[in-house]
Amino acid sequence: MPLKLDIVTPERTVLSEDGLDIVIAPGSEGQLGILPSHTPLLTTLGIGELRARRGTEELTMVISGGFLEVRNNVVTIIADVAERAEEIDIDRARGARERAASSLATREDDIDVAATQAALRRALMRLRVAERYTRRAGSGRRGMPGSTE
Repeated sequence: MPLKLDIVTPERTVLSEDGLDIVIAPGSEGQLGILPSHTPLLTTLGIGELRARRGTEELTMVISGGFLEVRNNVVTIIADVAERAEEIDIDRARGARERAASSLATREDDIDVAATQAALRRALMRLRVAERYTRRAGSGRRGMPGSTE
């Protein structure tokens, strides 16, 4: 029995997909691979790339924080931030990366180092996912919405 994936943030329902073969999510302690018939699970999420596959199609998103629950072949993600690859503004992500890197380098204005490091990780992940999506989309490869395949 295939997986269903639902991703919601405080602002919106980002994704609801059925028929998935695998979901790979950025757990707070490392990558999680969820296959059909996975045991029930509740865990926290970190900053990273979420991938889901249906056959040869692949969906890629950036996830930042929140929770993942697996129950009865349904993977539910309640994320602080979730962005589909095609929604990422590369120029905005580059600007966020530069601001965070500059703040860390100069340590001015009594910055919150942990929060600034997290902002840098989010910007770098957004750039990685968006740039790969742009390259693959330009090559004519197709996949699910938000996919890199």
